[in-house]
Amino acid sequence: MNVRTIADLGPDERSALFDRDSGVEAVRDDVADIVDAVGEEGDVALRRFASEFDDVEVGNIDITDAAERAYEEIDDDVREAIEDAAENIRAFHERQRPEDWREDFEGRELGRRFSPLDSAGVYAPGGTAAYPSSALMGVIPAKVAGVEHVAVATPPAEEVNPVTLAAVHVAGADAVYQVGGAQAIAALAYGTETVTATDIVVGPGNRWVTAAKAEVRGDVAIDFLAGPSEIMVVADGDADPELIGADLLAQAEHDENASVVAVTDDEALAEAVADAVEEQASEREREAVIRGALENDASGVFLARSMSEAVLFAEEYAAEHLSIQAEDDAALFERIPSAGSVFLGPYSPVAAGDYAAGTNHVLPTGGAARVTGGLSVDTFVRSTTVQRLSEDSLGDLSETITTLAEAEGLEAHAESVRKRFD
Repeated sequence: MNVRTIADLGPDERSALFDRDSGVEAVRDDVADIVDAVGEEGDVALRRFASEFDDVEVGNIDITDAAERAYEEIDDDVREAIEDAAENIRAFHERQRPEDWREDFEGRELGRRFSPLDSAGVYAPGGTAAYPSSALMGVIPAKVAGVEHVAVATPPAEEVNPVTLAAVHVAGADAVYQVGGAQAIAALAYGTETVTATDIVVGPGNRWVTAAKAEVRGDVAIDFLAGPSEIMVVADGDADPELIGADLLAQAEHDENASVVAVTDDEALAEAVADAVEEQASEREREAVIRGALENDASGVFLARSMSEAVLFAEEYAAEHLSIQAEDDAALFERIPSAGSVFLGPYSPVAAGDYAAGTNHVLPTGGAARVTGGLSVDTFVRSTTVQRLSEDSLGDLSETITTLAEAEGLEAHAESVRKRFD
């Protein structure tokens, strides 16, 4: 990786960094056809697409029983790791549960009630790597929220990854289906003979999955449209370049389209990080994928003229994962509100949040962290406001209500108040 100076970036370079594209538009038309086919043909389409896209002849689409068997069959150390991670994730998300409230506002009893959605669909990706952690991250907050039926879809295989299935079981999913890609999102959204339709569809995936979520949005709720993985490391001159390099490569190995960025005001550190990345990349098993991500136009090591410029750069980038490795990390954190999840200090690698720290790793990408947060219990609940007014409190407001209603030309609104005092 070459070191680039922020002040010298041209318009095209800045656009690549700050207008990151998930590639969804390129597949929207094909995805629309897939979604329509699943809606019209149901299980027949799911089996056809499994053969066409996954090279798998699917028998049973519902493999819920296989998840329980996988839990019993996997190695003890893997089972223990899944359970430890699940316990931490559950504890963190239980802290997020909102509480109903009712209070008196000068005679007006006002409040808010929270209710879980009835059902949720979670996508757990497969492909070049299996993601049991995504099953935990999607299912657990839904169950903590109180969702009654949580279904998981994961890509089909001659043998679906047993660790993923075990994670689905530990998380508490009610149904598991072997169906992947855009067709999985369509099935969870609209249902088939086997797959039960859900109220919301969540979870990470490739551009086909993301495009399908965009297609079904409006008919069902979704979490957000997430693209390839991202990390930005903000560091001062005291940071360890080897650790920064390791953190960059950890996200780069997800996908050739991943974006990995480090920014510092220390030139020596910038050069050392670039060297560490090059040296460590050759030692990684997924080197080819990593090299692709390092060549991404939205990746690089950047030199700022000051930490203030580095902070502005990080805020504009609005990374999915923000790592701050600096002596004044707490102060820098307060100055960068736009980030999906933040990792403070040298002993908080993103991998901790990916697996077992307890926070959720389903996060906004492509700059969406400027306006939204990651998957949480809030994703799976709906809120209802409630009010009870006494005769006196309505009387106190009657003139205000009727005046505003008539100003809007809504005479019947005003009359609905006056009727109570005739």
